[in-house]
Amino acid sequence: MKIIRYKIGNQTEYGILEGKRVQALDGDPYPQIKKSDRTHQLNDLTLICPCTPTKIVAIGLNYHSHAKEVNLPVPKEPIMFYKPSSAIIGPEENIIYPKGSRHLDYECELGVVIKSQARQVSREEAMKYVLGYTCVNDVSARDWQKSDSQWSRAKGTDTFAPVGPCIETALNPGNVLVETYLNGELKQRASTSDLVFGVPELVSYISQFITLLTGDVIATGTPSGISSMQRGDTVEIKIENIGTLRNYVT
Repeated sequence: MKIIRYKIGNQTEYGILEGKRVQALDGDPYPQIKKSDRTHQLNDLTLICPCTPTKIVAIGLNYHSHAKEVNLPVPKEPIMFYKPSSAIIGPEENIIYPKGSRHLDYECELGVVIKSQARQVSREEAMKYVLGYTCVNDVSARDWQKSDSQWSRAKGTDTFAPVGPCIETALNPGNVLVETYLNGELKQRASTSDLVFGVPELVSYISQFITLLTGDVIATGTPSGISSMQRGDTVEIKIENIGTLRNYVT
């Protein structure tokens, strides 16, 4: 099931995407999905970020291929950092290249959308707290990341967290293809089977220290192939069975 969030006129709604038809929901999809009697055509809607996170908890160096690419050891525990809600944009929106940075990178990532509040949950219980999965682009000002002692500016600047286009509720997060295309050219391609820490481990680990709230997103890390974007570029994050998150650098 593909859950979308969209604007139609002055209204913001959630719906279920069925081809080009959208079945509107009554309210949000948490904790359960309630269909309304309203339907729309996809072309009449403007897709926005499919959830409303209070935060994105992102994981660094979580693919074996990426650790090898940057010549760093595979971490023994997940490396966590935040992307604030103010950084979030949706499909087809602009990534703003900030003044003062000269090196802006894309990073394709599988996003995990939290269904209900998770605090100190076990690995065995972790998946009960997951609504589904989405695409995330962990936009990174690499020069700022190297110069700053904290990553808040490098990872959390406005528009640095594209998320979308939907939440796919039926997905095997342990073996799904993730890709980045820059101006139509394939740049990143890997399976989540290469993750150092899988989804159950991440949900459980994070929840031991940080309460995950309904709608929050875990960005599970990026594979090898990271590189820079320029003004005027189109970047697409594609994840198997989810779809394409397309944004424009301006």
